[in-house]
Amino acid sequence: MSAAVLLIAAPSSGSGKTTITAGLAWLYRRQGKRVKVFKCGPDFLDPLLLGFASGAPVDNLDLWLVGEDLCRQMLAEAARDYDVVLIESVMGLFDGEPSTADLAVKFGLPVLAVIDAGAMAQTFGALAFGLAHYRADLPFYGVLANKVAGERHAQMLQEACPAAQWQGWVGRGEPLPERHLGIVQPHEVADLPARLDQLADMLASQPIAQLPAPTALSALAAAPIPPLLAGRRIAVAQDAAFCFIYPANLACLRALGAEVVTFSPLAHEALPACDAVWLPGGYPELHAQALAAHPSIAADLAAHLAVGRPIWAECGGMLALAEALTLSDGQEQPMWGLLPAQGQMQTRLAALGAQQIDLGSGALRGHTFHYSTLQTTLTPEGYATPCRLGSSGEAVYRHGYLRASYLHVWFAANPVGTAALFGAQV
Repeated sequence: MSAAVLLIAAPSSGSGKTTITAGLAWLYRRQGKRVKVFKCGPDFLDPLLLGFASGAPVDNLDLWLVGEDLCRQMLAEAARDYDVVLIESVMGLFDGEPSTADLAVKFGLPVLAVIDAGAMAQTFGALAFGLAHYRADLPFYGVLANKVAGERHAQMLQEACPAAQWQGWVGRGEPLPERHLGIVQPHEVADLPARLDQLADMLASQPIAQLPAPTALSALAAAPIPPLLAGRRIAVAQDAAFCFIYPANLACLRALGAEVVTFSPLAHEALPACDAVWLPGGYPELHAQALAAHPSIAADLAAHLAVGRPIWAECGGMLALAEALTLSDGQEQPMWGLLPAQGQMQTRLAALGAQQIDLGSGALRGHTFHYSTLQTTLTPEGYATPCRLGSSGEAVYRHGYLRASYLHVWFAANPVGTAALFGAQV
């Protein structure tokens, strides 16, 4: 199986990787190609934009979180089903353990480096040279200059790097709006199609418009997932307040045999009849008043728990279940009150990083990223182990049949442990 593949990386965050990846996806899609995009590392917001641009769900690739075997399998399936596979890096190309460069080397993925050239000229060539040669085994494809002032500036940049590496340039564009967790969601940008058209028009005249030769990608047959959730119905909150959902997590639940139904607490939909509930993360703090005004959700969830049916709540889902949430402006908003806890929004990042926890059915891997804190009298059921020294492990709280944590779990890394979260006897 093969497809045209590009891994879009950069020297650092803020270089324009997401914007360029979205523009390329839009461009190749306009050319009539079927485009699949992946995002390296744990991320929920960039994939929403990239999914809008590509027209297909965006999955995550990470050698630690996802695992080498599943990364290989997803890449091979993408090469089978799509003409173009784009992969957006996380942070800088060589940042992290494992890094995006490790992923590129492992699977032979051609790397396109996006460099913010807005404040440089000939030094662009030195930076491009360093990215290309820092690792001898890196399949480096070329460089794209971003935030360029104009034709003359672009000429200086092009002359500074080897001709074979030059893949073109784009000018300074209006950045997408952001908030405390990252870029806003696509539905919040009214002129998003026009912005993508403008970016695709710029890219269409550059060498990068012509894709590299196909990359061969293959994988062994995946081990079957035991149907531990067969016959169970899992209700998943999904709307603008609960939007931090890996598509692979839903696929894992279905592979375990579960029927997955979604509902919108923000639209005041009632809890569907179900055997278990997943309240994922998102932005409850932006919709706290509307969520609190839901006429039945607190009673629905309480009745669900009263008959011994589990709830798994992650980050924002946990905050929605708290007794109250103090917003960034100091206003205290009563919430659903099923978890004896109070949440507090703050302006600085409270936690960030990869973590894992074993609740008795093997390690559950995930990550944490939040701007809030939680105060509770509950004794944690356990603490996650951070991958980097110096950070704190997130607590997992248990209150009857309710489990809650700031940890966002990647279900497919441990389907058995995931099934246990949703009530399976394993």
